[in-house]
Amino acid sequence: MSSFNKGLKKVEVALKWDPSPIGTPPHDLDIIAATYTSDDPGGAPAYVVHFDSRSPDGTITLNRDSTTGQGFGYDEVMTLELERLSPSYARVVVGIAIQQGERATVFGAVANTAVRIREGYTDLAQNDFSEVADSTAAVIAEFARDDSGEWVFREVLQGFDSDPTSFAAAMGRAR
Repeated sequence: MSSFNKGLKKVEVALKWDPSPIGTPPHDLDIIAATYTSDDPGGAPAYVVHFDSRSPDGTITLNRDSTTGQGFGYDEVMTLELERLSPSYARVVVGIAIQQGERATVFGAVANTAVRIREGYTDLAQNDFSEVADSTAAVIAEFARDDSGEWVFREVLQGFDSDPTSFAAAMGRAR
C-alpha cells in the first residue's frame, strides 16, 4: 500500500460542475459523508454530513455549498479531519448526489462535472462521473481504519438511482 493512501490525516473532497443553461432549472450537486462506528461499520451511519452542515465533533465540515455550480474552479468543498475522529469511528463513506426536481437529473446531463480528493497537495483521486453517467448519485470514496488504527483510502465509483435522502441511507453498502 502506497504512502499516498495510508495514514491519512486531513482530506479535502472538492466538486465542480457548470451552471445549467439559461432558462433551465439549476443543477444542485451535493457532497455527502456518512460516518460508521467500529461496532457496526456496515450498518446505519452514526451521522451524515451534507447540505451546509458539519459533524457533531467538527471533524467533517462542508466548507462551501453551491446550489448552482456558478463560480470558478471547485464549487463545493468538504474537509475530513480523519486524525481527529474518535477511535469509535471505523469508516467514512463519501458520495455525491444530485438534488432532484420534477424530472430526474443524471450525471450525464450536468456539464463538466468533476470531483477531486486530495490530502495537502497530493491528489488521491479524480473523476468525471462518465462511468456513472446514468446515475443520480454515486459513492466516490471510502476511508477506513486499518488494523493499526491508521486511515486508509479506497477509491470507489458506484452509481445509485435515488434521491439524496435515500442515497445517504444506502451509500454505506457500496463496495
